[in-house]
Amino acid sequence: MAKSHKPVVWFPFAAGGTVIAFFIPVIVLLTLLAALGHVPPGLGYDSLRAFAGSSLGKPIIFGVVALSLWSSAHRLRCTCYDFGLRADTLVATVLYVAALAGSLLVAVYLLGMPAA
Repeated sequence: MAKSHKPVVWFPFAAGGTVIAFFIPVIVLLTLLAALGHVPPGLGYDSLRAFAGSSLGKPIIFGVVALSLWSSAHRLRCTCYDFGLRADTLVATVLYVAALAGSLLVAVYLLGMPAA
């Protein structure tokens, strides 16, 4: 049986789908509460800034954003194919390069963020 590289490609998509399913609804709810002026005590700007600048917060934030980008890129690729856009190589290249660029931008931003 020939070896396949599909597990390597499918891992970011599957992990991203899991991250989106668990974390994005919570992030949306907390953002909505903050927009309405009801910020929970531990989620003020100073607390979140300290978390984002910590050695634990940076990889967590990177993981949530990067995996969400990869999962979304794959979902968009499938959607384009379903809508009849059959230039799959071009679509996949554009979407995965965008996910890679977004992931790199997040990494650069987080690495440049001073520890709080």
